[in-house]
Amino acid sequence: MIDSVPSRHGWVQALGAVLAGVCAMGLVAALGLLTAGATDLPDGAFPSVVAASVVTAVGGTVKLSGAAGALADGGAGMTVIPLSVTLAGALVLGAGFLRPLRHRAVAGAAELAGWAARLAALWLLALLGIALAARHTFTIPLGQGTLGDLADLFGADPKVGFTTDVPLTLLVGLVWLAGVLLLALLVSRGAPLPGRLLRVQETVRPVSYAVLVLLLVWVALGVLAALGVVVGRGHRAETVAVVLLGMPNLMWLTLTLGLGASWEGRVQGPFGLPMPEVLDGVMRTPDISTVDLSSLAAQDGRVWWLLAVEAVLLLAAARVMVRRSPAGMPAWRHGLHLAVALTLAVLAVFLLCRTEARYGLSVLGIGDLGGGLGGSLVLRPRWWPGLALAALWGFAAGFIAGCLPRRARRPSPAAAVRP
Repeated sequence: MIDSVPSRHGWVQALGAVLAGVCAMGLVAALGLLTAGATDLPDGAFPSVVAASVVTAVGGTVKLSGAAGALADGGAGMTVIPLSVTLAGALVLGAGFLRPLRHRAVAGAAELAGWAARLAALWLLALLGIALAARHTFTIPLGQGTLGDLADLFGADPKVGFTTDVPLTLLVGLVWLAGVLLLALLVSRGAPLPGRLLRVQETVRPVSYAVLVLLLVWVALGVLAALGVVVGRGHRAETVAVVLLGMPNLMWLTLTLGLGASWEGRVQGPFGLPMPEVLDGVMRTPDISTVDLSSLAAQDGRVWWLLAVEAVLLLAAARVMVRRSPAGMPAWRHGLHLAVALTLAVLAVFLLCRTEARYGLSVLGIGDLGGGLGGSLVLRPRWWPGLALAALWGFAAGFIAGCLPRRARRPSPAAAVRP
């Protein structure tokens, strides 16, 4: 049993936790980019792209730029987070933070702060190195045809580069780490808390754990569906790339759609990673389209099953919350707790899954920056209706779960005497 976090060993444990988190993120990003074909990028850009993926996964800023000479204009921009990489790092870092604190009932605020500070210091050093490595400039071959001839004639040398805003990345990365550590304390039933915060175990922890399980189960369902696609339809590399880079992006989007929320989106041109055909069919229009259950069901009627899956999983999460909550808590309080937690979760999904990306090249006005030589993707939520629906669903599920019998069946006498 570990009674404290000894200062002479705390740095070693913190270094192990940070290295494990960074390696997990780097491995997931590298494998995802590998299956997406990023190794074909010119000028040895692959390691820098992996580093940039890790930077964006923690909310850092990667600035994209394009330059193609005096008569050519390049442009690129991106606001997208590879949430598979984010999730891998958060789970590993959270587990590393909690490991030295296990088997404890109470921990002092100073002890927790000191342990978190050691993690933060080493995390900032690691993130600094990653941010400095996330910069590269490489040339884009235009190939044969009109654009290639014009580029040769006028000396247009198309280049695309990216670099990292290091100070902003360090600041946002530190906030991200603080959020991960705080969430780890909130969802872990056995993690110690200062005496003044022990009431959190009765109110915040049950519902935080339940909502986190809901989010993770939703991602797991997406992974299972992806495995089915690989076995039944092929497209192995593309599907694995989606799993390793953006499975939470897609699945948490569908979670909000199952609640009745709607998004606005449009996609033009080709992209390196595929999206589901149903979603692509709705978004590939000249104007901004509404993405909701109704518009998706017009492409594939099976989308309506999302409502049933949403109801079952949300009620299951509510039951998990009730079982972990103190006995005798009224049903309306269960409903209130889940309403608040689910609304915050949907708000986080809206912030994390909104996407805006464009890239392209224009030579003498031939080739639209969002068209033939590139592409554009816009996906943004309709905030207030989605948050209101999350609150209604959360309250209903929590209230219903609170009204149900606390135990479906009474334990047998033999089970009652087991240790």
